[in-house]
Amino acid sequence: MLLGRIAGTVVATRKEPLMEGWRLLVVQQLGVDNQPTGGYVVATDAVGAGVGEVVLYASGSSARQTEITRDRPCDAVIMAIVDTFEVGGAEVYHK
Repeated sequence: MLLGRIAGTVVATRKEPLMEGWRLLVVQQLGVDNQPTGGYVVATDAVGAGVGEVVLYASGSSARQTEITRDRPCDAVIMAIVDTFEVGGAEVYHK
C-alpha cells in the first residue's frame, strides 16, 4: 500500500461496462514525510474518500483484490482513509 492525498475527481461518462458505478479520484502520491513525491494516479474509490484526505491505495494486481474491483480492469484502488500516521515515533499526520 502507498500513501496519497486526494487531489481531484475524474468524470468519464463512457467507459468499460465493468467500471460502471465506480467513483474515480486523482491521487497525489505522498512520502512518509507527508510531502508530495511528484506523481499522480487515477484510482477507484472503495471507501468514500474526499478531496484533501490522506488515503492508502494499492496499485497493480493488488488493486484487484477488493470486493468492488475483483476481476475487473483496475490498476489502482483507494482502500483506506488515514486518520493518523507516525514515523520514528513522531506523528507526521493527524486528520
